[in-house]
Amino acid sequence: MNFTWMVGLLMLIQPLSTQDHLSITHDGKPIERIERDKVAVPLLPVPMVDHDRYNLLLKELDNKTYREPINARIDKSGQIVPEQPGVKLYHKDFAEKFYTYFFNGGTSTLEIPTLPVPPRVDKELLATIRIKQIGHYHTVFNPHNKNRSHNISLAAESLDSSVIFPGEVFSFNQTVGKRTAAKGYMRAPIIVKGEYSEGVGGGICQVSSTLFNAVDNAGVTITQRYSHSRSVSYVPPGRDATVSWYGPDFHFKNTYSDPLLIRAQVHGGVVSVAVYSTDAIEYKPRRVPWASIDQLPKEKKIESHVDTEPAD
Repeated sequence: MNFTWMVGLLMLIQPLSTQDHLSITHDGKPIERIERDKVAVPLLPVPMVDHDRYNLLLKELDNKTYREPINARIDKSGQIVPEQPGVKLYHKDFAEKFYTYFFNGGTSTLEIPTLPVPPRVDKELLATIRIKQIGHYHTVFNPHNKNRSHNISLAAESLDSSVIFPGEVFSFNQTVGKRTAAKGYMRAPIIVKGEYSEGVGGGICQVSSTLFNAVDNAGVTITQRYSHSRSVSYVPPGRDATVSWYGPDFHFKNTYSDPLLIRAQVHGGVVSVAVYSTDAIEYKPRRVPWASIDQLPKEKKIESHVDTEPAD
């Protein structure tokens, strides 16, 4: 019998008691308890579901059951770590079970139905696109500046194993995320309106600048890039890419017919970014100027302090 017709017939049944409840469980553990009268249209002789209240319930259950999928990635030893599927609420199945409870009456327990959420990147894809290196760049930094070195390592770790599909636009900010103390980022030198200062996340612009030169070397299309308000020492003049959560971002588009893989690694005082793809990719690399590695970038004396993260 059609589910809509079944609900219509049930609505003609004699009014039911509203004193019972529905216990909703997830993986066998209670996550919500619903009284029938809390989701019913009040003061009606025939029980009907209040759709606004029902939608609020769905929103709460979505938040409590959703588990984000985890993409496959490459670990520090070069091994592929398999993906992990996520979980989300199966709305259609839940609606059928919920309406059956609502119109049948009595107290009931409902194990919430879920659907798997596949990750964007699985281990088979990574194995396919890690074959050919099509772009590379590295820059040096002073490893004795512990805070800045720590920030560079955190940003590189967030960037590592990123996959950009054909036609997709990559955003540094969205990929690396907001740089906050809660995520482990520390205070280090930054550039604010042409002056050196200090802020949480100082150093991450060296990662974005290294990435810019690596993907430019791979011949991708740069769609958004901003330079610092003064020159930086880790790349040649005009070859930097400043980023800030509330300001500039760095974007590029994969105009190739194959996915791209970004590897970002830090070893000692060197941050290295490489771009990989399949062995069948047809690409047009560009020559990029290399930074001098004869000496480390000079340390900056910081006098003022800010709490924002404009750019470094």
